[in-house]
Amino acid sequence: MKKANFIAYTMALTKSQKEKILAGLKEKIAQARAVILVGISGLKVKDISQLRKILKQKNSNIQVVKKTLAELAFKENKLKFDKEKFQEEIALVFGLKDGIIPAKTVYQFSQENKNLKILGGYIENEPKEADYIIALAQLPTREEFIAKLFFAAKSPLLGLYNALQRNLNILKVKS
Repeated sequence: MKKANFIAYTMALTKSQKEKILAGLKEKIAQARAVILVGISGLKVKDISQLRKILKQKNSNIQVVKKTLAELAFKENKLKFDKEKFQEEIALVFGLKDGIIPAKTVYQFSQENKNLKILGGYIENEPKEADYIIALAQLPTREEFIAKLFFAAKSPLLGLYNALQRNLNILKVKS
């Protein structure tokens, strides 16, 4: 986390700072294909910075937010958000071009850092529970799925070819 952002988060914010953060949040929520809510209580600043770098490489980003500001930003984008549901500090992960890659990235990071918890989110502006996000993150990527499908389609043909080849070899040996 940048030092200025961390200081702004830990200190009381002025009304103009809150308005600026709120405007940025509204814009990000409106543009994002996915918004994943994560609990960050117990995470160190270096861990959040590391996650931020990983997400940036995948056209996503993370922003630590106050629950009240998040609630206002979601409400202005006509999305339901109940800040009372969350006891811990939260951050929002925005998937700008893809809805699944940020979920996969956050899930993988949470496997290494037990203090990061997936709390839920929105995929294409549809609210999703944490279990759904985790299940989505565990699905194979498009490329992995195509490779598995190709292998599955190729496997019976390869088996048939090998069986016919063995029969031809047996006939050659007998003659």
